[in-house]
Amino acid sequence: MTKLNVLIATFVLLLAACSESPQVVTSESDSIEVPIDDTVILITNAYVIDGTGNVLEQGSVLIENGLISAVGNDLVAPLNAYIIDAAGRTVMPGFIEGHRHIIQGNPDEWMANRADANMQEFLGAGFTTVLSAIDAPQILELRRMINQGEMVGPRILSGTFIPVNVLPPGESTSDPARTDVSRPPGRPTEPAGKIPDETIIELVQNAAAAGYDMVKTVVTVTPNGPEVDTLTLMVNTAHEYGLKAIVHAVSVTDTLEAIKARPDHLVHTPHIMQLTEEQAQTIVDADIPMMSTLSTFVPFYDENNQPIFRDGLPYGWHTLSSAGQGPVNARLLWNAGITYGFGTDTSFHPRRTLKAELKALNLTFSEQDIIKIMTTGTAKAVGLESEIGTLEAGKVADVVILDGNPLEDLYDLLNVDLVIRGGEIVIDKL
Repeated sequence: MTKLNVLIATFVLLLAACSESPQVVTSESDSIEVPIDDTVILITNAYVIDGTGNVLEQGSVLIENGLISAVGNDLVAPLNAYIIDAAGRTVMPGFIEGHRHIIQGNPDEWMANRADANMQEFLGAGFTTVLSAIDAPQILELRRMINQGEMVGPRILSGTFIPVNVLPPGESTSDPARTDVSRPPGRPTEPAGKIPDETIIELVQNAAAAGYDMVKTVVTVTPNGPEVDTLTLMVNTAHEYGLKAIVHAVSVTDTLEAIKARPDHLVHTPHIMQLTEEQAQTIVDADIPMMSTLSTFVPFYDENNQPIFRDGLPYGWHTLSSAGQGPVNARLLWNAGITYGFGTDTSFHPRRTLKAELKALNLTFSEQDIIKIMTTGTAKAVGLESEIGTLEAGKVADVVILDGNPLEDLYDLLNVDLVIRGGEIVIDKL
C-alpha cells in the first residue's frame, strides 16, 4: 500500500470515529448485523386512516418506545426497526369501547377463569381501551394486573355507581332496561327521596380513595325532585377529587335536565321520546360528549334465529321503539354538532357487540361518520383525546391493522389482523 493510500484510509477512519452516528461497515467477507429492537416498529405499505380525517393511500407509521413517532409516505426505517408490511391493508387507531360492563357472574370466579380470555377477546376485536361504566370492585384488580404487565389486555377505565335520588322499588327484572322507569307511562309522578349531601360527598371520597377513574349515576327526574341539585354536587365533588362524572339519562326529558349539572359525558343517546331540533341544539350547546349505545334495544338473534335482549332472554318488543328512536335522535344531535362516541352497554362477546353497534349506527350514519365516532369522538368522550384516538406523532401507539377498507365496507372493521397496544404487538394474525 502506498503512503498516499495509507493517508486516505487513516483519514476515512478518523471521520467515521468523529461522526455523530456510528457507521456500520460491511463487505463481501465481513458484515455486521444490527439486532432488531421490538420497541421500534415501522408499518409500511398501508392504507392509513389516521382519525383526523386524513387518508394516506400508501402510508407508513413509525412507532418508537410506545409512541407514534411519525406518520407519512415513504418513511425510512431505522436500522433496528421491526418491519410490518401491511400489504395494502388498512391501518387506523385502536378501537375504544366507551360503555361496557366487563365482569360477569361471580366476580372471583370470573377473575380466576375468564378474565384472561375475555381480555384477549377485546384485543382480538380491536379494542385497546375499554371504559367499564359499572362493574364489581374486582375491576380495579383487573386494571392493576394489566397496567403492571401481569395480564395482557386493553387499557381499562373504571367507574362506580353513586345514586342521586331514592325511587320507590320497581319491578324486579334481570335487566332494568326492560322496565325502565324513564319510559312512559311508568315515569314517577311524585318527588323522589333526597340523598343527604354528606352521603354523596362521602361516596365520592370513597370512590377516589379506592382508585376509580370516575363515578356514574342514573338520572330519572321526578316532579320537584332533588336530582339536578344532587347530581351537581356529585359532579363538583368528583372534579375536586380528580374523578370524571358520567351520567345515564335515556329520555329526552332526563337528558335536558342532566346537562344542567355539567357532567363529563352522557353514557347514552336518549332513546325515549323524539328530540326536536331546538332540544338537540340545547344539548349540543352544553358541550358534553355522548356515547352511542344504540344496539342496546336492537334485537340480537341466537343460533336458532330467536330474537333476544342483551341479557340473553327473549326480546321485549315493548322496547322496540327505542331501537328506532335512538338512531334518529343520534342523527339530530350529530347534525347539531354533538361530540359523539362509541359505546355498547352490553356484555356479549366484544366482536359480536361491535357488529351490532355498527349495524345500529349505520341506520343514520355513513362509514366516514362512524370512523370519526370510533376515533376522535370516543377519545374525547372518555377524556383521552390528547393520548389516543388518532395516529399522530406523540400519541400513544394504539393501532389496528384491518383486512379491507372500512370506508368502503363498514364491516371490514370486524376483520382485525393485528393489534398494537402502547407500542406492543398484542394480536398478530398476519
